[in-house]
Amino acid sequence: MSEIVKAYYNEGAQREWERLDNPYTAIELACTLHLIDKYFPPAGRVCDIGAGPGRYSLELLKRGYTVSLFELSERELEIAEAKIEEAGYVAEAYICDNAVNLHTLDGEAYDAALLMGPLYHLTEREQRVEALRQTLRILKPCGTAVLSYINSWGSLKAGVLEFSETYRLLDNVHAYRDEQSFDRERGFTECYFTIPPKALAEIDEAGFEVLSRAGAESFLAGLGREVFRLHREDRPVYDNLLTAAPELCEAPQYRDATEHLLVVVRKPL
Repeated sequence: MSEIVKAYYNEGAQREWERLDNPYTAIELACTLHLIDKYFPPAGRVCDIGAGPGRYSLELLKRGYTVSLFELSERELEIAEAKIEEAGYVAEAYICDNAVNLHTLDGEAYDAALLMGPLYHLTEREQRVEALRQTLRILKPCGTAVLSYINSWGSLKAGVLEFSETYRLLDNVHAYRDEQSFDRERGFTECYFTIPPKALAEIDEAGFEVLSRAGAESFLAGLGREVFRLHREDRPVYDNLLTAAPELCEAPQYRDATEHLLVVVRKPL
């Protein structure tokens, strides 16, 4: 990942802490935690790679895991440490480094891992596969991980509300049928979008066994404005949708058409 990506997250560190607090992104949080609770071992050491300001690390600590944070942004790590200490927890380590340097971590040291944000920003396939291989290496045999990619197919739908002006060019609509890399002028920063078959091919090449895959926004993908309205105007409906979303996030009819693809993997024996 580049200095451009690092600067983006340093400048927006507080925004990243708050990102999962709104009614729509709360779905992403709930679905990801559902997968952690369902597939992670009941205890052990976890490496949160691309930990950001520590939202998932804090949730893992609350569940009794021993957690190390590995993050590119110094400012996000500072917020993570402050929030974790404020909540009364202690992380095992705070490591400020690029995800291309996972080889610095000990092999077979962790029972589980998260590899989420880095796969949004490693625009070269070789770097993504290497990050996946290094994540595999640091896991114990049968260790599990949750991986996340930005999904072009789901972004196409979300773009109808979020960036429809770009669809004035038909080629921009068709571009979401496949993987894309964006610079900071065309994307939120330097970033990489893919499609589920290509993500799964990279994961297979790295040597993981796929246990499941899910859509972080579940059946509510692309419906952000309506979700906000229901949260504001009809809270019982919103609460029911938020409860149902994690239960349905692995359903094949939804999982491949969400903005964020989540893949649950295991290291073979």
